[in-house]
Amino acid sequence: MFSFPNIYKYTLILTIFTAALSHCSSPSSAPNSQHKEEAFSSSAPSQPPVDPIIRREGHTVYIEMTAQVTDIEISKGVIYNAWTFNGTSPGPVLRVKEGDTIVFTLKNKDTRMNHSMDMHAVHASPSRKFIDVMPGEEGTFTYPATSPGVFMYHCGSKPTLAHIANGMYGMIIVEPKAGYPSDHLIDRSYTLVQSEWYKEHDYNSFLNEEPEYVVFNGNTYTLKEHPLFAKAGDTVRIYISNAGPNEVSSFHVVGTMMDRVYTDGNPRNIQYGIQTVMLPASGGAVVEFTVTEEGDYPIVTHQFKHVDKGASAVLRVTKDGKDHGGTTMSH
Repeated sequence: MFSFPNIYKYTLILTIFTAALSHCSSPSSAPNSQHKEEAFSSSAPSQPPVDPIIRREGHTVYIEMTAQVTDIEISKGVIYNAWTFNGTSPGPVLRVKEGDTIVFTLKNKDTRMNHSMDMHAVHASPSRKFIDVMPGEEGTFTYPATSPGVFMYHCGSKPTLAHIANGMYGMIIVEPKAGYPSDHLIDRSYTLVQSEWYKEHDYNSFLNEEPEYVVFNGNTYTLKEHPLFAKAGDTVRIYISNAGPNEVSSFHVVGTMMDRVYTDGNPRNIQYGIQTVMLPASGGAVVEFTVTEEGDYPIVTHQFKHVDKGASAVLRVTKDGKDHGGTTMSH
């Protein structure tokens, strides 16, 4: 017959044994984290870019894009084995109109992992319309574009941070049905996407470290060597998106101020006389400003440590709006 002390003794032994067994059979958070980091750390053979296919039939826009791995130059002589849409990062700029129906097809040429499309511009069930497409397969999804604006799209497969940080993002513009009230004032328009590059395929770097490069339109140099152009007196519109994945953009054009800012690109969200536009990760805007004199106007994020890491472009203003050569000024 067991005494009460013996019952307590055996109960304690059983409790310790059960806890030990549970610890052995359930993976700890550290191995999970390590496995996640290792799963995305290897490079893959570079695939030639595949052109997107975009066609309109009435109010329906058919878009076909490809998920693929492609080597891209993110700074002079620095090649990144990027996960991309159609071989570029950012991916193609997409344009539809408010009220359109989007029929979107994603082909996955990445032989190693699933990819997907998270389209910020639409109302859709993520569990039905943003689902993974397996390697070598394709998926087609239909959704309405009912809200005008400047939106981010990105791969939403887990871990989403890795897919965005490795290059899978872009901009989609949903043009307002009635246009912007300032359309008649615009002489030139451009698109810019700000984003970050970290240590290649290093999940710990994505999580915990500062970006190695912060860029406009994918790299540190193109928009300095090949500036945007306008002529003196022009009103310029820029569709701007901050893809992140981690940093805020303080968007600023040196030498002028924003006549109008449409937050998230929605014509109802209008502000006037803004010096710097704050864009959270995934945020967008339409900014409009006038350049009154000839010269070079640096375009930056006013977080200047990011400028030193590459986030600057140049708008060159000339008498006739054409390129006459010369070294650009940048910050």
